[in-house]
Amino acid sequence: MTAVEQLVPPSIFGLTFLLFIGLFFFIRAATKDRTETALYVTPLSDVTLLEKLQEYFANRAYRVKVVDPESGQIALEGNVGASVFLAVFLGGLAAVGLLCLALVVVISAPQLGYWPYVLLGFSPLASWFYWRGANRLEQVSFCVLPSDEPAQTTGQTVATQLRVTAHRDELATLAAQLPLKQQREVE
Repeated sequence: MTAVEQLVPPSIFGLTFLLFIGLFFFIRAATKDRTETALYVTPLSDVTLLEKLQEYFANRAYRVKVVDPESGQIALEGNVGASVFLAVFLGGLAAVGLLCLALVVVISAPQLGYWPYVLLGFSPLASWFYWRGANRLEQVSFCVLPSDEPAQTTGQTVATQLRVTAHRDELATLAAQLPLKQQREVE
């Protein structure tokens, strides 16, 4: 065996191990909280906007948690379930990653026999980890803000501003369901 051939198994093992670490962090990031605050503008009046928001969040199984009359902030809470597809997908990714790692270990260290394939038994842990982390109570809060523009008496509608703090997927769904135009993200 030449010197180059002796270096191939350890280098392949190192690269595979690095890819496996990336897979671990990808699975871990699937349950990360992605709460954002966005500012929207809508042509709806304050009352109409609040009615539409109440209907929207009631359909999404959110319930009112806190209403602050001073600031006008309304906080909602709802249980968000995990995606079955994503749980199966992450379990499959973990299985493929563990299979690759086991294959490289078997090739790199043939004296271990086929024992490294036992690692495949850990692949359902990825689905379990995602399922446990993704089933949680989500918080949504919103506030109808007074318009920056003075009221116009020429018959044009005044834009109502809405500040919403929620998961970014919830913000995207809300903007798709109601006539909202995102002004900017609030830090």
